[in-house]
Amino acid sequence: MFFDPLYFLFMVPAFLLSLWAQLKVKSAVAKYSKIPNFSNLTGAQVADTILKTVGITDVDIELTEGILSDHYDPSKRVLRLSKDVFYGRSIAAAGIAAHEVGHAIQHKNAYSPLVLRQTLAPAAMFGSNISWILILLGFILSSTKMLWLGIGLFSLAVLFTLITLPVEFDASRRAKEVLLSMGLVSTRDREGVSAVLNAAAMTYVAAAATAILQLIYLILRAQSSSRD
Repeated sequence: MFFDPLYFLFMVPAFLLSLWAQLKVKSAVAKYSKIPNFSNLTGAQVADTILKTVGITDVDIELTEGILSDHYDPSKRVLRLSKDVFYGRSIAAAGIAAHEVGHAIQHKNAYSPLVLRQTLAPAAMFGSNISWILILLGFILSSTKMLWLGIGLFSLAVLFTLITLPVEFDASRRAKEVLLSMGLVSTRDREGVSAVLNAAAMTYVAAAATAILQLIYLILRAQSSSRD
């Protein structure tokens, strides 16, 4: 299992796609972090302005550590922005902040893919943590039942990555629309916002593709082991 050429046949394309997506998002953020946005507001101010305009008053905005670590926490109703976004007045900062507010708007409106993702999250986390232990033990002990149980649990994590896609794409769509409609960015700025958010979206596509390829590989190996 550890030196299976079939594994590399599946995972090399996934690795290259993930690498390309990461380079693309870093390049877009680096480029548009140097260009001021039309409103000259910081990412935190952009987020606060949108939240108030759409009537969301129970979501706090906090500074968080890390680079591109921005996220919305629906359980605590907190929008966390990295330093460059929180204090930045760039096109990238505005776009990223608005994207995270997009998740808060989804939460307020009970956007069904987001609700489904939240519901699935505990099971997906459990499946992700325990599945590989069961899969490895299944191969080592030649236990088909244990192997398929591990694959079944891993499938929950794969499903989670797939449900994440519409959630992220919708948040970006909302961000682009609200930034322009509220006059927080200009038409020129929107091109940069789209470049940053579209690049970020590709990282989720790459993650989903990687998870699917891993699942297909495991299923093929399990079928081969069952025949043996």
